[in-house]
Amino acid sequence: MSTIWVVDDDRGVRFVLATALREAGHEVEEFERAAAVLAALGEGAPDLLFTDVRMPGEDGLALLQRLREIAPGLPVVVMSAYTDVATTAGAFRGGAHEYLAKPFDLDDAVALAARTLAGAGAATDAETAPTSRRGGDALLGTSPPMRELFRAIGRLAQAPVPVLVTGETGTGKELVARALHRESPRAARPFVAINTAAIPADLLESELFGHEAGAFTGAQRRRTGRFEQANGGTLFLDEIGDMPAALQTRLLRVLAEGEFFRVGGRELVRVDVRVIAATHQDLESLVEQGRFRADLLHRLDVVRLRLPPLRERPGDIPELAARFLEQAAARLGAAPRRVRPDALERLAAHPWPGNVRELENLCWRLATLAPDVPIDARQVDALLGRGAPGEAAPDPGQDWTRGLADWVRDRLEAGTPDVHARALERFEQAVFEAALAQAGGNRSEAAARLGIGRNTLGRKLGPRTAE
Repeated sequence: MSTIWVVDDDRGVRFVLATALREAGHEVEEFERAAAVLAALGEGAPDLLFTDVRMPGEDGLALLQRLREIAPGLPVVVMSAYTDVATTAGAFRGGAHEYLAKPFDLDDAVALAARTLAGAGAATDAETAPTSRRGGDALLGTSPPMRELFRAIGRLAQAPVPVLVTGETGTGKELVARALHRESPRAARPFVAINTAAIPADLLESELFGHEAGAFTGAQRRRTGRFEQANGGTLFLDEIGDMPAALQTRLLRVLAEGEFFRVGGRELVRVDVRVIAATHQDLESLVEQGRFRADLLHRLDVVRLRLPPLRERPGDIPELAARFLEQAAARLGAAPRRVRPDALERLAAHPWPGNVRELENLCWRLATLAPDVPIDARQVDALLGRGAPGEAAPDPGQDWTRGLADWVRDRLEAGTPDVHARALERFEQAVFEAALAQAGGNRSEAAARLGIGRNTLGRKLGPRTAE
């Protein structure tokens, strides 16, 4: 008979889990606080411990750290309703054997206990490292697909293996790569991202591997490539399916040997880089067509993470929309717009072919329309190009100008000075910020899409803020 300890300040959770484990034939002890667990360890350790994360006094992650010192061979399952990347990664980094998201199925918890006890000899000893967190990079969602994704990121962040991130355009593949880096032992080293589809094939080799002075026309000095820039850290290769065949061969050698030559160089360059690749394409199909190397796919596809499209997790839309509207309001210098229930229903019903990126762009547009008016279904329908059932779809152009006219009338009636200048400033800021969001933060690309000079855009937006 195995001994299992259950630690949770919620009496109901302790009772139902302990009862299920006892019915499965285990001897179970219940604890409300971490301090009681540490005191009981003086009389002997259990075979398995379940602990909640957020508890009064010492929390579950702190308890996990203490257990690594006192009982390093004790397998621990961390339980939490907070399945964000930081919490899951913190659990695995602290040495947790497994992560159980609340609310959980009791049969799953009992089965997890059986699997953990069966393999208790293989304790984890994850390497720890300081991490830097950037709120703007946060992945959001509480839906089952996102919970599973966060759990996978938390575990994989500690493993020094390549990861292939797949998913439709706009699902947030780079955010996953950044989270894997941020929660890994490489977090203090560089994270370097490159979109292989956005760089001409004849320049991509130099971009990745660098070049020596005189290697080709215009190469006046030595240039370090992305692999050298990412040395010790993580290199994110986006849209890997578009990489030319010749570069696939070079990439394969770097992955296999950790070394390469700069373009035009004779000096062998050695690097220690974790590669995370991403694609929206079916790489197996590209292999069958002869457009992608099978051996490279095997090197990249050590672990695969699939990002669910937004239509598979409509329950996450309210949280995502609130975050994007809050960010837009902060940049526009206004209060975040409220979203009415009928608008949320429309958002949940939309198929979102552009996924999270499409939702973000929509929220930026909504943030510029009548900022003082709550968002309703009519405004959402107008921007999505459809009307309510039985109604003709409003003209988006007419809708935003109507909102602008209402804003001007309100300001004129209130006696606000310089209404024209204020309206023009808000209009330009909204246009520039929306273009910048659409271009993924690239100012040159945003300016080109708007048909203005980059300096003009930079002057209007002001200097970049430190990240």
